Amino acid sequence: MRICSALIAAMALMLALSACSSDKSDDSAPVARPPAKVAALGPFVGECGHVTDDEVRALGGLTQVSQAFKNSVGCNWQGGGIGGPSVTFASYRGSPIERERAWVTAQGRNPETIEVEGKKGFQAVDPTYGICDLAVQLGDDFFEWSTAPGAFGQVSATPCDKNRKLAELTVQRLK
Repeated sequence: MRICSALIAAMALMLALSACSSDKSDDSAPVARPPAKVAALGPFVGECGHVTDDEVRALGGLTQVSQAFKNSVGCNWQGGGIGGPSVTFASYRGSPIERERAWVTAQGRNPETIEVEGKKGFQAVDPTYGICDLAVQLGDDFFEWSTAPGAFGQVSATPCDKNRKLAELTVQRLK
């Protein structure tokens, strides 16, 4: 019974203290917030960056494509199964390219500013594994081509060359 009385007394005290607040602010006044930024849609990059499976195989250095996964925002081609080379395309609407640059930097890669067909972007190479990420800014959007030689692949001295060729095709075919 004492516990019940103590709980009721504590709740009454909390209610009384909260009702006697010295804050004279008007809670009914709307809080001023800056308007949300509406990202302008950039050009349509198409499914898989307007690049065909055959072009990916030839330019991406895949002797064969064992699996291809495609959806509305990205595509991934695997050559030779698990542990084989891969090529990935991703499109980001209304997403800042600088966030991707920060992520790539956090992975230990050193992004280098580039330009593809007059569009600014960056490329970054993982020198140990030969992974290259190449991203191109399109207004408030960007797209990225990423390649990896796989667990058994040869690490190229210039792994981003194939990404650049794929990115050039994407930019040339923008709608």
